[in-house]
Amino acid sequence: MRRVVITGIGALTPIGNNIKEYLDGLQNGVSGAGPITHFDITNFKTQFACEVKNFNAEDFIDKREVRRLDDFSIYALVAADEAITNAGLDPEKLDLDRIGVIFSSGIGGMTTLIREVEEHTLGNGIPRYNPYLIPKMIIDIAPGHISMKYGFRGINYAIVSACASSTHAVMTAFDYIRWGRNEVIVAGGAEAAVNTVGLGGFSAMKALSTRNDDPKTASRPFDLDRDGFVLGEGAGALVVEELEHARRRGAPIICELVGAAATADAYHITAPHPEGLGAANVMKAALEDAHMNPDGIDYINVHGTSTSLGDVAEIRAIQKVFGDSIFKLNVSSTKSMTGHLLGAAGAIEAIAGVLAIQHNFIPPTINHFTDDPELDSRINLTFNQAQQREVRAVLSNTFGFGGHNGSVIFKKFEGK
Repeated sequence: MRRVVITGIGALTPIGNNIKEYLDGLQNGVSGAGPITHFDITNFKTQFACEVKNFNAEDFIDKREVRRLDDFSIYALVAADEAITNAGLDPEKLDLDRIGVIFSSGIGGMTTLIREVEEHTLGNGIPRYNPYLIPKMIIDIAPGHISMKYGFRGINYAIVSACASSTHAVMTAFDYIRWGRNEVIVAGGAEAAVNTVGLGGFSAMKALSTRNDDPKTASRPFDLDRDGFVLGEGAGALVVEELEHARRRGAPIICELVGAAATADAYHITAPHPEGLGAANVMKAALEDAHMNPDGIDYINVHGTSTSLGDVAEIRAIQKVFGDSIFKLNVSSTKSMTGHLLGAAGAIEAIAGVLAIQHNFIPPTINHFTDDPELDSRINLTFNQAQQREVRAVLSNTFGFGGHNGSVIFKKFEGK
């Protein structure tokens, strides 16, 4: 099968509104958490999240068009534009029938739906909904808008697998390109679920941290006192491209995408398998797909949401697959900084792995205060500060409600 490389990346995150800012946030261990500003939080048990900051959609998109888009589509367009620009994709010089978009979200236009229900259902029972309600809300509209903006007529759809959605988007783009179906695919995910229903729903599940007195330290993966995840928002995009196509057009090759896999826990709607069975299977399958042994991985960007069950189950899974090799590599959860971007988590975390390869550093797991005795202290969980080391290969994990698991593997491109 054909080789596949990454030629462009774009990010809009709670710790940076572009790749340069995101990299800086990762290297310096910045927390993106703070009191919610999007709506009145007075009556909510959890009152903070990792919001996108200092962002004005009209700096990127025409004002009239902004009114026709939910925030998740706006985030998708901004991240995709940065990735496409950085990859040097010029629609006038390319076969647009061979360029596709696979872009995901776990929830989609929830904010639009909430506003319409609140504002446009009249007391007399006569519905008065905005004609853009459905086009703004549906998840597949994000890849649709990206394709329409650039004229990309190749494969185009959305994958929905909860928090594993954008990892599965990258995996599927990888498959389509190595099978010869397309030459380039813009893959990634976007989420804008910091709203009343998103916050209220996850809070009702007791999934969220309630550390309102200290939001910046609330996301504490692997810490003994972790009490739930912090809701995040934003988008990440990767330009996934066939190697020879990239070479012919003189594209910047950032790294190589060498393996990917997907499995199911088949266990519980929200809880992970306690021994990490599905997680172990997906990592093992990704390594096999990449024709790699466990000792070839230098860094694992874990799902690591800061929940009591999930963090331990994932480490158990890694121990099963990697054996003693786990003591030679770095592990970290960048959700400690960005919060949990749900369907966009896989994309921005894959990008964190790409940046680790590009700049030879390990993003930290910040907010560590107390060791968890259930976790082997010999494992390098990269607590509190970034670490410098050569990073040749990265494995990135994401797991979603419903037992959906995804892993992707990136390697430093050797130029051969």
